[in-house]
Amino acid sequence: MAASETCLPRYDGPFREDLLRGKVALVTGGGSGIGFRIAEVLLRHGCVVAIASRSLTRVREAAHTLQAATGGDCEAIQCDVRSREATDSAVAAVLARFSRLDILINCAAGNFLAPAAQLSENAFKTVIDIDLVGTFNCSVSAYNSWMRENGGSIVNISATLAYRGDPLQAHAGSAKAGIDALCRHLAREWGPDGVRVNNVSPGPIENTEGLRRLGGFMPEDAQARGMAKIPLGRYGRRRDIAEACLYLSSDAAAGYVTGHVLVVDGGAWMGGLVDSMIDEMAGTRPAKL
Repeated sequence: MAASETCLPRYDGPFREDLLRGKVALVTGGGSGIGFRIAEVLLRHGCVVAIASRSLTRVREAAHTLQAATGGDCEAIQCDVRSREATDSAVAAVLARFSRLDILINCAAGNFLAPAAQLSENAFKTVIDIDLVGTFNCSVSAYNSWMRENGGSIVNISATLAYRGDPLQAHAGSAKAGIDALCRHLAREWGPDGVRVNNVSPGPIENTEGLRRLGGFMPEDAQARGMAKIPLGRYGRRRDIAEACLYLSSDAAAGYVTGHVLVVDGGAWMGGLVDSMIDEMAGTRPAKL
């Protein structure tokens, strides 16, 4: 079982504290990992936040932690993003509680390492359903219920996996590439209604389940060698992703930005970090995976 989340012991971000005052956000996958930190940073800038997850126990605990640390208003909502009925219900719950929905952060995701030839149809579809279909469902629910008439900002959490065709990630890379395409389609269709749609594309982020699964098998010396191949010389922090989402969610900071994929990875996708991970698993880089 994953450990309980904790908030930042101290926060002095670069944006003014009231940047999102009066705004309401829904963060899927907000009970843990990157989604939890996104929710925290939004709350610390005056936003009211609802966090959603399939596990109501997890989001209730996370909401309590977030409220205690930030003094903000955080609502816990149960939602399986693979179901349009569920995403419609989640958005309806936000509107019933707060009467508006200005920001949607699509952060719910699933991933694991697997050679493409060993992926079952169900395993491939599961990641597509959570990441890509879930992003689509939540976006359409938010648009039809509120944003079509009132505008808003949608930020999807993507990934750099498809840029180089990372091995062992055909399922997740395909889903994230779909999210990048979806971003542009929705930005064009919904822009006339005042809805901005953007993506944040993280690289390896420390203290996340994703890094534990995808790179945590590496011993410390191998991780150090991998980090040396990142141009900025370190893994990302969850706060890095949260503040990118804050920027894109803010009308003041990004009122004219839409259809954009913002890569936040320290240049990792251009370096050889993933190759280092593959080498570590195989001993030497395999001719075939």
